Amino acid sequence: MSYETWQWLFFGLAAIIIGMSKCGIPGLGILNVAIFQNLLLAKDATGFGLPLLVVGDFCAVIAFRRHADWGQIFKLIPWAAVGVIGGFFALGSMDDAQARLLIGASLVVMIAMHLSRRKRKGVEAASVVAPGIAPAIGGMAGFVSMIANAAGPLMTLYLLAMRMPKMAFLGTSVYFFTLLNLFKIPFLVYLNIITIESAAANVRLVPFVVAGGFMGYLFARKVNQLWFERIAFWLTIVAVGYMIWNAILEASAYYG
Repeated sequence: MSYETWQWLFFGLAAIIIGMSKCGIPGLGILNVAIFQNLLLAKDATGFGLPLLVVGDFCAVIAFRRHADWGQIFKLIPWAAVGVIGGFFALGSMDDAQARLLIGASLVVMIAMHLSRRKRKGVEAASVVAPGIAPAIGGMAGFVSMIANAAGPLMTLYLLAMRMPKMAFLGTSVYFFTLLNLFKIPFLVYLNIITIESAAANVRLVPFVVAGGFMGYLFARKVNQLWFERIAFWLTIVAVGYMIWNAILEASAYYG
């Protein structure tokens, strides 16, 4: 794979964002998805981002390794695996234009959920979830994660609804996504979405993920996180809008 210098700059920015979002600044994660989706073909973007997410997961496990609610993880992971398998068949049967539209629609839903969470900040959000909600949340998270690596906002809403303490929230999220992302790798390799070439490009970006992890861990507690989330939110809206517009143009050219 050959990329222009400006593309590498954006890849580096996305890798830093991955590290920051994994290690202490939730709300930024969806932005790296939008960056990759705008730089690459839809399916390639999913495969390109996943190994970097795994690196970020390992950094976060080091930071929050002692904090996790394993009961919640065990409730979610089996259903997330089912969602991953559903996403696998969806990706295998779609062309890039269709995949981009589906991913764009998924991101719009995630943005709406993120906005809903922000509006409910400070409200004790009816936060006893229905007993049977874990299978639905796990399945949706697995499916959206498989097609777009974009399940972060969904899991944020769920874990907040469980009224989890901050450290337990971070640790549970970290371990859940570490297991989920590792499970996804063989499926994306089978679909030839993760390739030797993309993995080689990923290796060059690992230091940026690690640097972002340190930044997220060290500075998230000092800087007003709300401003980080606001900037990420509005940049993501622009990026997702641009991605959906491109998908519509691609689909009209392909089918029209």
